[in-house]
Amino acid sequence: MNPAALILAGSRPGPPDPVAASEGLWHKALVLLEGRPMLGHVVAALRGAGIERIAVCASDPQVMDLARALDCEVLLAAEGPSASVAFGLERLGAPLLVTTADHALLRPEWVTDFIKDAPRSADVAVLLARREAIEAAMPGSRRTYLRFADGQWSGCNLFLLASTRASAAIETWKMVEADRKRPWRIAARLGFGMLASYAMGRLTLAEAIAALGRRIGISASLVAARDGLAAVDVDKPQDLVDARAIIAARGAE
Repeated sequence: MNPAALILAGSRPGPPDPVAASEGLWHKALVLLEGRPMLGHVVAALRGAGIERIAVCASDPQVMDLARALDCEVLLAAEGPSASVAFGLERLGAPLLVTTADHALLRPEWVTDFIKDAPRSADVAVLLARREAIEAAMPGSRRTYLRFADGQWSGCNLFLLASTRASAAIETWKMVEADRKRPWRIAARLGFGMLASYAMGRLTLAEAIAALGRRIGISASLVAARDGLAAVDVDKPQDLVDARAIIAARGAE
C-alpha cells in the first residue's frame, strides 16, 4: 500500500528562523532554491516517488496558501512536531511517511528506497545516515551525531508510520526529541542494563530503537540511508548556500 505523506512546516515560537531571516522572509518553507520554494522541492520529490496524497502541517498563512497551490491538503500545526504528527496520523491514517519542509535536497529514490528497506514487520521505521556516508557525500558538513556501538548516526527527517500501532510511539517521540543530543539519557530510559551497555560502548543504535519500540509494545526499526545527503537539511544560512549549489549542480546534469 502506497503511503500518504505529511510534511511538517510549523512555526516555532521565539526569534525568526535564521534561514528565513537571511532571505527577508518569515518562514523558510518559502525560501527560493533555483526558482522554486523549498516546500515545492519537498512536494516534488514525494510526487516523484509516487505518493499521491500529501498534507502540509502549517500555521503560517503564506505557507498554507503555497501548500494549496501545490495541490496538498493543509492541516493546522499543533504545538510541537510530535503533536502535529499525531494529528496527521489521525487524519491521514497509516501507512504515513513523515518529513519536513526544510528537507530541500530530498530525492524520490531516497523515499522509495526507505520504504523498500523498512522491514515489513515494523510499525515504525526511522531513516538515519552513518557519519562516513554523510562526509563522503558532503565533505565538511557539520551535523549532530548520535554515538553508538554501531557507529555515529545523524537523522534524515524521514519516518515511516507503517501501522496504526505507530500512534503509541508519539509520546516516546517527544522524549527522543528532547534527548536527541544526549543519547545516554535515551539509554537510561530503557533501564540500567541498557545504560550500562551504552556506557561500555556495546549498545548499538539499532538495538536502542528496537528496545524503545518493545517498551511501548510496537516494532521499531532503524533503516540506514543509502545516500549520506539524506541527512542534510536546511537549518542554517550556510546549509542554504550548500543546498542551492547541490540543486544547481543537479539541474546541470
